[in-house]
Amino acid sequence: MAKKDYYEVLGIDRGASEKDAKKAYRRLAMKFHPDRNPDDSSAEAKFKEASEAYEVISNAEKRATYDQFGHAGLEGGAGGFGAGAGGFGDIFGDVFGDMFGGGGAGSRSSVRRGSDLRYTCELDLEQAVGGDTVEIRIPVMSACEDCDGSGAKAGSSPKQCPDCGGAGQIRVAQGFFSLQQTCPRCRGAGTIISNPCNTCRGQGRVEKRKTLSVKIPAGVDTGDRIRLTGEGEAGMSGGPSGDLYVQVSVRDHSIFERDGANLYCEVPISFVDAALGGQLEVPTLTGRVKLKIPAETQTGKLFRLRGKGVTPVRGGGVGDLLCRIVVETPVKLNSEQKELLKKFKVSIDAGGAAHSPRENTWFEGVKDFFESLRP
Repeated sequence: MAKKDYYEVLGIDRGASEKDAKKAYRRLAMKFHPDRNPDDSSAEAKFKEASEAYEVISNAEKRATYDQFGHAGLEGGAGGFGAGAGGFGDIFGDVFGDMFGGGGAGSRSSVRRGSDLRYTCELDLEQAVGGDTVEIRIPVMSACEDCDGSGAKAGSSPKQCPDCGGAGQIRVAQGFFSLQQTCPRCRGAGTIISNPCNTCRGQGRVEKRKTLSVKIPAGVDTGDRIRLTGEGEAGMSGGPSGDLYVQVSVRDHSIFERDGANLYCEVPISFVDAALGGQLEVPTLTGRVKLKIPAETQTGKLFRLRGKGVTPVRGGGVGDLLCRIVVETPVKLNSEQKELLKKFKVSIDAGGAAHSPRENTWFEGVKDFFESLRP
């Protein structure tokens, strides 16, 4: 009896990919496997047929021969059950293996990327605004120099785990299913170390402190992060190192407060300068500038010095410096100064609301408020 075309058996086209062939075979295997169809000879025959077809189609060399010469080129066929001759649990094991990263000896690697680290770097406002280069010292897990990160003593090397064959996982049969779990002997590494390094005790890593030079770009602010690639913890079994994230925290400043690109500061002045006006020097992060105070300036008045703020690290225009005026009440007056102020008050009071418009307006508002409370 002539054999059926393998592509027809699997229900795929000749140009189908290996992935499509595998998917088609699984579908047929789960449907016709003898474990699911006891005492059904026709199902068993279809399962064998599908297994034989898949063994050829899944093998690039056999497939090429079959495509060119047909069944005759295989000299007797693929050999019965072939790739699918295992139990029904093996088929499901392949399915779960693909889902969870298994799928055969050696597919699971003990090579792992190192962990990322975070370091909080405190900066002065001047450093954050103008940029700087700072040195930081951090504890980090580094590759052991004595064993080159292998974990094995010099002159020896890790061996493949005999229980899992280097896969890092073993299969446990549960009825029809074959589930994968981490190998208890090697704990998922796929290798075992019979002669561990004395320095790192087989871990392949040791804790060290290293000093790094970090370039702080101008304009950073609290919450910004600077990424240093490969400066995190060393990887396992020769894996790549993680990254280090330097978290910026700007200390409070004695004069300035920052809000985005703008800076704010309070400028105390005497009530005489506030009344008569004048000129004084105010600080900026780049030096001193002159600030003209007009006559009759009140507390809370904001003066804007354009371009004296911060250039944001992510681009944008330079911010401003906003100076808030605080009129200061004189303290520790001598008797002569007190007498002069008393005479000044008499003179002011004689002028009425003309000299203190806000004060008089406020008292009038208070008077109207209490009047409205009377029944």
